[in-house]
Amino acid sequence: MKQDILINWEKKSEENQKKYKNFLKRADKNKVLKRLPDLHEEAFEKIDCLKCANCCRNFSPRFKTPDIKRIAKNLKMKEGVFIETYLRLDEDGDYVTKSSPCPFLGEDNYCNIYENRPSDCHRFPYTDEDVLLKRPAITLKNSTFCPIVYYVLEKLNS
Repeated sequence: MKQDILINWEKKSEENQKKYKNFLKRADKNKVLKRLPDLHEEAFEKIDCLKCANCCRNFSPRFKTPDIKRIAKNLKMKEGVFIETYLRLDEDGDYVTKSSPCPFLGEDNYCNIYENRPSDCHRFPYTDEDVLLKRPAITLKNSTFCPIVYYVLEKLNS
């Protein structure tokens, strides 16, 4: 019986950071991009984000101007009040949440602003797009807390 690659994935991800870094550096971009849609789908079939929510618990997406406008409008708040209430500027000059976990994460791991969530949240974990290769530092960081990124990297490396 084949071992489930998701058992102890956090520990294995930590141990494999160097391997992933080398892979991302040398990967054949076209081959990888061709495989990503299927691996992305396969990972989402095996992993339930609602059981995990590590992304919402530990990290913040960037809130870009269109996100802020859309979310503030949806919450019936002035943009300035929304920013003051929920956001801060990070070291890169991006708006991120003031606190962790995300203030919009419910007890049930559902997002209270899901339909209007920031584009970073909508796109996360980037396992179906070229961000996986173009921004290796982000991919490596994401692989330490997101089982889907770990899963996709493991499958690409096998």
